[in-house]
Amino acid sequence: MSVQNLPVMSRQEALLKLAEEGRLEALREGAPLSFWQMALRRLRRDRLTMAALLVLLLITLLSIGARFISSQLLGVDPDLTQITATFKPPSAEHWLGTDALGRDQLSRLLFGGRISLAIGFFGTIFTAVFGITIGISAAYFGRRVDDFIMWVINTLDSIPQLFLLLIVGALFELSPAALTLLFALLGWPFISRLVRSSVFSLKEREYIAAAEALGMSDVAIMWRHIVPNVIPLVIVATARQVGNLILAESALSFLGFGVQPPTSTWGTMLTKAQQFILVPDARHLVVVPGVMIALTVLCLFIIGDGLRDAMDPRLN
Repeated sequence: MSVQNLPVMSRQEALLKLAEEGRLEALREGAPLSFWQMALRRLRRDRLTMAALLVLLLITLLSIGARFISSQLLGVDPDLTQITATFKPPSAEHWLGTDALGRDQLSRLLFGGRISLAIGFFGTIFTAVFGITIGISAAYFGRRVDDFIMWVINTLDSIPQLFLLLIVGALFELSPAALTLLFALLGWPFISRLVRSSVFSLKEREYIAAAEALGMSDVAIMWRHIVPNVIPLVIVATARQVGNLILAESALSFLGFGVQPPTSTWGTMLTKAQQFILVPDARHLVVVPGVMIALTVLCLFIIGDGLRDAMDPRLN
């Protein structure tokens, strides 16, 4: 039944509901909005989330362009030590001052951000890929496959991850790539649990039964019908996961078991600066990396909340 054929009160209520869902304009144009279009429209109306996205995008672009900014705009080498220029305060030559070895703090901050963000983003991507694949397999095939995967997940969850990371960091020298892979191998159970619970309800739907009746293979059903339905749930979960991995890398590097010098990360910068926290001329060495970590993680958490609200119409 169209909106025009409804009684007056029912028509007004229907139009109001459509307007709240962001579909009134599409109804007038004769083209209904898809799920992703509606989510994007809600996201654009969330000013706090959009501001967090802009700040995170700016930090990411500055980190990606660290080499160009350091060489062309600042004219400094992040690894060049100058003993005569230690603990210099912010100035026109060194915008954020210098560290204990006379290295430019801003340049090292940009290069450190590139490593920290790369570990967070790529670690989360690998985690999502592993988690989606294993979670769907466990729920869709069930029985022995599900029992084995849940045994692995429960075993990994029973091991304190911080202690395991400290042990691995003490035994091996972790490069950024190795640390990223290690985070992915330890983080996939969280995503797998979310995906598994969602797939258990999805595989009982009518369209899955219809696909099976048409003779579609298990891989085709999972790829075409199940994966698209779990993607929104994974996107919301992984937005926070990026922030958690950045915090984990910073904590591990701060304890001296993460990425080793001379490679710069925000965590290693805090590690080197902690011994100078009581030196009046060196307090900026602690403040700036700490602010960058806090600001980046805060933006990621805000984005995660915004994505959750945008992809769940019941919260609007």
